[in-house]
Amino acid sequence: MEKLDIPQGTLDLMILTILAREPLHGYGVSQRLTLLSHEHFRINPGSLFPSLYRLEQDGKLKAEWRASDNNRRAKYYALTASGQRQLGQHRERWTRISFAVTSVLEGA
Repeated sequence: MEKLDIPQGTLDLMILTILAREPLHGYGVSQRLTLLSHEHFRINPGSLFPSLYRLEQDGKLKAEWRASDNNRRAKYYALTASGQRQLGQHRERWTRISFAVTSVLEGA
C-alpha cells in the first residue's frame, strides 16, 4: 500500500481527533493514525513527538506518566477543554476546505 504524505496543517487535527476518543501514549497515537487511515498515513516519531510537545505546551493536551499495556512507563496524552475547542475549530475549517476542494474538482 502506498504511504501518503500527511497534508500540511492536518496533523494537529488528526492528533486531537484521536485523543478526543481516549487518552493514549505517543506510540498509541501513531498506531491509531496508521490504523484509521488504512495504513496510508504513517507518522515518524520525529514529527509526532514535537507536535505532542507543542500541543501540551499550548495547553491543548495534558499528560501524565503511567504504565502502558506492556507494563512500561509511558506518557499518556488527553485533551484539555482548550484542546476540545481547538479540535472544533480545526474540524470546522477542514469541512470548509474539503468542500471547496471537492467543488473545484467536480466543477460545481
